[in-house]
Amino acid sequence: MAPETADAPGGSERIAKALARAGVASRRDAERLIADGRVAVNGTQLATPAFLVSPRDRITLDGQPVQRPEALRLWRYHKPAGLVTTHRDPAGRPTVFEHLPPELPRVISVGRLDLNTEGLLLLTNDGALARSLELPSSGWLRRYRVRAFGRPDVEALAGLRQGITVDGIAYGPVEALLERADGANAWLTVSLREGKNREVRTVLEAVGLKVNRLIRVSYGPFQLGHLPAGTVEEVPASAFPEMLGRLMPDEPVRGTRPPEPLVTAAPEGKPDKAGKAGKPGRPGKPGKDARPGGAAGAKTDARPGSRAGVRPDKAAGPGRPQQRKGKRRLDPFEEEAAIAATLAARRKGPGAGKGPSKGPGKGLGKASGKGPGKGGAQPRSGAPSGNSRSHSSTRPTSKRP
Repeated sequence: MAPETADAPGGSERIAKALARAGVASRRDAERLIADGRVAVNGTQLATPAFLVSPRDRITLDGQPVQRPEALRLWRYHKPAGLVTTHRDPAGRPTVFEHLPPELPRVISVGRLDLNTEGLLLLTNDGALARSLELPSSGWLRRYRVRAFGRPDVEALAGLRQGITVDGIAYGPVEALLERADGANAWLTVSLREGKNREVRTVLEAVGLKVNRLIRVSYGPFQLGHLPAGTVEEVPASAFPEMLGRLMPDEPVRGTRPPEPLVTAAPEGKPDKAGKAGKPGRPGKPGKDARPGGAAGAKTDARPGSRAGVRPDKAAGPGRPQQRKGKRRLDPFEEEAAIAATLAARRKGPGAGKGPSKGPGKGLGKASGKGPGKGGAQPRSGAPSGNSRSHSSTRPTSKRP
């Protein structure tokens, strides 16, 4: 594979990158197509991927013209077991792409899932994006639910966090948490950031567990959720800045409008205040005429380096996948915990944990005044307490015998 070089000025780029952006194949597969002599530029067959093309060049694959890149699109797919993640299988086994809806354009998978592995698989029409998302440098966490045969050793599972070497191959840190053990099988949650070939099966087999079912439930910020097996759901383009973060393509998302800036409306019932000019060295508040269509008192994120409507510190970084604002779809484990918490709250009842409220006249202590002395009369009903200064005391003067 040729080393990556900077693109030439004037919009030129490497031929493999141009093919990947057009959705033909990933960069690595595009270089194989070039090596096989299947790619030509302006009628000249290429023998090396070290070739720059511009938008004016005519690129063909097997004699057919390669279309210009379309708008960036991304899908979530629940891959069932028994399908191979490849466009063509020499053994004639059924593939993922043969079972996709016919209305989908040509797509590329972000990484791969084994024949018997099921769960979340991301699909895109942009090969360059697929390559950047599947690299370990993205820092995205892959989470799996695993059913394995054998008795799990908790200490051995904890040791996987330091990484492990199996048959001379070094695997990075793996977090394996035991959920429950049912007879001869055990259910675990396995999280990792590399995604090497058959990594989960190989690592667990090294600690005495044989995987018999493997389900990927999340890939970075994308969750499998309740997506039925064999179905595809497109990710809205408006979610790309927050979900992809720094992994977004350098150029704007093709064929989509830029995201709207964040606007905070004034509280209901209070009149909007006209914007005032800021002091020197401090940005002022935008007023009615601060921008077209802007409301008085509207607030926007105008910090340097931020995209419209996206704060730079909220972009998804390594180890910190960013979720969309508002309600998000819970994964199966979070949903289970939320249901349990709701049921526990209902058992307690609406008034649980609260003491009885004090009514009028209740909760008062005894009268602070002293009671009547020896031989004295009892206090009359409604008489004031002993600390009152009123002359109508309840203690009459005693007569001497």
